[in-house]
Amino acid sequence: MTQPLLPTSIVGSLPKPSWLAQPETLWSPWNLQGDALAEGRHDALRISTHEQTNRGIDIISDGEQTRQHFVTTFIEHLSGVDFEKRKTVRIRDRYDASVPTVVSAVSREKPVFVDDAKFLRRQTDQPIKWALPGPMTMIDTLYDDHYKSREKLAWEFATVLNQEAKDLEAAGVDIIQFDEPAFNVFFEEMKDWGVAALERAAKGLRAETAVHICYGYGIKANNDWKTTLGSEWRQYEESFPLLQRSSLDIVSLECHNSHVPMDLIELIRGKKVMLGAIDVANETIETPEEVAATLRKALNFADADKLIPSTNCGMAPFARDVSLAKMSALSAGTAIVREELSRG
Repeated sequence: MTQPLLPTSIVGSLPKPSWLAQPETLWSPWNLQGDALAEGRHDALRISTHEQTNRGIDIISDGEQTRQHFVTTFIEHLSGVDFEKRKTVRIRDRYDASVPTVVSAVSREKPVFVDDAKFLRRQTDQPIKWALPGPMTMIDTLYDDHYKSREKLAWEFATVLNQEAKDLEAAGVDIIQFDEPAFNVFFEEMKDWGVAALERAAKGLRAETAVHICYGYGIKANNDWKTTLGSEWRQYEESFPLLQRSSLDIVSLECHNSHVPMDLIELIRGKKVMLGAIDVANETIETPEEVAATLRKALNFADADKLIPSTNCGMAPFARDVSLAKMSALSAGTAIVREELSRG
């Protein structure tokens, strides 16, 4: 299927139906069990696909309808991690959380998301994107009692992620996205081995590969952290030069309503840019003209054939009508700029 200029996409999560999980709540437990849960998750995935298509989204994502958490749902299917042995750790250096413990060598005994990806592939002829956690973000969501080295554990996870990514590619996934919000926090580790571990996770893939780096969901811990960052958020300045030279095809970044200087996009010139034109920390619905204005600014630093209008992050905490309206705004604003570009 030929993609339009400025193909739209969402970064990650969408609200789940209330019969599947508690609405407007991050990482809420399932309301169903057993076979009913398996059926319900696929029903939600089907609905999510339909909603994205109806709202004019061009690259369809799973919306995280079949997982509770963008990191731990993947980890809980791996060997070597004990979810009963929990420790409290500092996540992204800004809030405490109870997390599982790595107790032995980690490995993937079977594919984790492949059946879900095959189901998504059957629902649409449009390109599909699937997100996986990145190695550095995975190690920041665990307590390591085995490797005793963040770097060693990251390389092990990179190998496991590469196995999963290749299976997702074989299932028909067109874009495989790695979520690495930790890149905006642990700069020295990111430079020393973080980007290299991410490249290992993406090694040998024919599908396009993306890395998503943002400032997090609109939750209090993240919002409080943002208030400490000053009038300009220049964290991308640390990772973008390395990512520009990396093997990754697409860089996904936060933009609208943030304090990220737009000219930082110039640092990844040549890569495709998945640009956040929708705020996920505010329920106010953007107007199409606001979206168009963000895209016009971005086009000063990215070529039109490399720009993918998107959201800043996932939209799971929103009411469903809010997320639907925001997707409509994204598509309508993009249509304005497409028309302008077509007129030269």
